[in-house]
Amino acid sequence: MTSKDEARPSALAPFRHRDFRTLWSATLVSNFGGLVQAVGAAWLMTQLTDSATLIALVQASNTLPIMLLALASGALADIFDRKTLLLAAQCLMAGISVILAVVAWQGGLTPWLLLGFTFLIGAGQALYNPPWQASMQDLVPRKDLASAVTLNSVGFNMMRSVGPAAGGIIVASFGAAAAFAVNALSYLPLLGALLRWKPQIAPRTAPPEAFLPALSAGLRYVALSPNLMKVILRGALFGFAAVAVLALLPLVAKSHPEGGSLLFGGLLGCYGVGAIIGALLNPRIRTRFNNEHIVRLAFAGFAGAAIVLGQTDQIWLHGLAMLPAGASWVLALSLFNVTVQLSTPRWVVARALALYQTATFGGMAAGSWIWGGVAGAQGIGTALTMAGAVLAFGAVVGFWFKAPEFGTVDLDPVNRFREPELALDLRGRSGPIMVMVDYHIAPDDVQEFLRLMRLRRNIRRRDGARNWAMLRDLEHPEHWTESYHIATWDEYVRHNLRRTKSDAEVTVALRALHRGDGDPVVHRMIERHAVSPQDDIPLVGKIEIP
Repeated sequence: MTSKDEARPSALAPFRHRDFRTLWSATLVSNFGGLVQAVGAAWLMTQLTDSATLIALVQASNTLPIMLLALASGALADIFDRKTLLLAAQCLMAGISVILAVVAWQGGLTPWLLLGFTFLIGAGQALYNPPWQASMQDLVPRKDLASAVTLNSVGFNMMRSVGPAAGGIIVASFGAAAAFAVNALSYLPLLGALLRWKPQIAPRTAPPEAFLPALSAGLRYVALSPNLMKVILRGALFGFAAVAVLALLPLVAKSHPEGGSLLFGGLLGCYGVGAIIGALLNPRIRTRFNNEHIVRLAFAGFAGAAIVLGQTDQIWLHGLAMLPAGASWVLALSLFNVTVQLSTPRWVVARALALYQTATFGGMAAGSWIWGGVAGAQGIGTALTMAGAVLAFGAVVGFWFKAPEFGTVDLDPVNRFREPELALDLRGRSGPIMVMVDYHIAPDDVQEFLRLMRLRRNIRRRDGARNWAMLRDLEHPEHWTESYHIATWDEYVRHNLRRTKSDAEVTVALRALHRGDGDPVVHRMIERHAVSPQDDIPLVGKIEIP
């Protein structure tokens, strides 16, 4: 065995952890029900209307809620207990599924009512996804994270290989209402597993963030992280173009003389088999190719599948084309997911994942609507061929916007910050706080100091600082002062707790350049626009600042 083989983690390593095994197994059942429901909804829509746009909007109604609600869910997942959020989302989806089954059984569904129900189920999924994805690092150690994300894909696509076919049989034999009832029952094992799960929750060292500032902090962090922006933009482009295959597949199946729900389920089954193959090959592919090459391969593979579907009418070719489509889907989306998780510290990981999902599923929602419109106006073949061309363009884009490698920086918290002893008795909401850090820098070190300060500026702003500035003393040019503002004292504490081991490397380098006695001097001040006489008197005790 080569050293590379020894270094490569086992694809099954996460199964050593009991909680992961239990939740993964229960998720299989839930995924099966969800896929049966998806087949029932998509096929029922073809019976309720001939509109290509409405049929494609079934897919959009599942993905649009994720675009709209994922960021809010990510913020909640970083603020509150993730297990509680997971249980609430599962209960919401189970309740809506029961109502959908009853209404369908009574024959009361219309196209728009069906879209409304699928939208609400999608909303539950939007609330569930960020805390579930962020919980992977609570279930397995960091070294097994990539394998855990891949196994989630394997589990989903194992069910994709059988769920749609089973859904086709259920719909053909008992009707769409039975498919919706199966989905409602499939939530029970996962609800039970979540209730039994007892995650270890790290004690809080600062008060939880408020909801709106948490949203702002997540947006700011991602906007100031170029690697995350590359992943998000590529994910949105992939979702926009690749969803054409899934959105228009019911029409592809219906276009065949022998087409029906069984053929639709069979084509989705081929897609699932391809996804399983891609997931199983994923660890070996990751060791042989860099991330950008894998992303280009995924774009190109899906482009070929879309063009084959659009330009041929043989069933066997359609089934064959779905194999690389499924493999490419897993290769791209699992890589994007792992890259986001391993490029983001724990305090903001759910929000970063939510923004990635917002972009990707937003692309899917827009793509479902646009490709449905193109299919209605120009034909299914034209829509699929155009989507293939966009995917080919997505592969070429990688020459300018390369997917980053993950795991190259240490994002564990440095845990060196100790809240200073203050002479004023501040409340957590007191502020704004101004921080100044004094440096003494030799003339020969100025260029290196400024280079490090550019890195420090990005770190400070990303972690919540405002109005960052670099000042130089006109009378003593070797004296430099870094200054920035933080909204409140609680935010200042959080700002320091967010510092990672990778960030600390910049701090160590700056201290090495400092020529003064001891470490650089830090001044922490609270802004006051009107000074009372009492504030000018030397303090004997502490004064409470509201």
